[in-house]
Amino acid sequence: MAYAYLLGLYLGDGHLVTTARVPVLRIYCFNDWPGLIEACDVAMQAVLASKVQRVQKQGCVGVQSYGLHWPCLLPQHGPGKKHERPIVLADWQRPIIEQHPGDFLRGLFHSDGCRIANRVTVRGKAYVYPRYMFVNESTDIMGLCQWGLDLLGIAWRMNRRNSLSVARRGAVAELDRHVGPKS
Repeated sequence: MAYAYLLGLYLGDGHLVTTARVPVLRIYCFNDWPGLIEACDVAMQAVLASKVQRVQKQGCVGVQSYGLHWPCLLPQHGPGKKHERPIVLADWQRPIIEQHPGDFLRGLFHSDGCRIANRVTVRGKAYVYPRYMFVNESTDIMGLCQWGLDLLGIAWRMNRRNSLSVARRGAVAELDRHVGPKS
């Protein structure tokens, strides 16, 4: 579902400007991921936007849309950095995420996550295996990511206070089905 995906993107790399006459939602996507830029644009249009703009910045594209109802759809907005204020889902958002946790996780991982080839050496033998990492300074956003993974039965662990890892073979395969490549 487009809303669940867009919410994940917003919580990672987005912000909502409400000081303008018409509120504007901006989500920043790295130039290296043109498929991500397109997916963000499509999600904004599916949720609310009649028009989406792309503003080139140094190393990234700001995908943005003006709309009076963005503050209603993203009640997590507020002054200051997300990791310095509470991020809590509204009662009406919970059922959406419960029904579409994979889309929500796709947004979170597309914004603040990655899939890497982890390299380890055990008793002199080198191993390489895929691993997902999600990094966010907000304990609330980290908790929402953990909740989404739990909803799908995907094993995860915290490897630092602000970093979550999905590394078990079956868990990575399941997350691959929902997140897909950041192309």
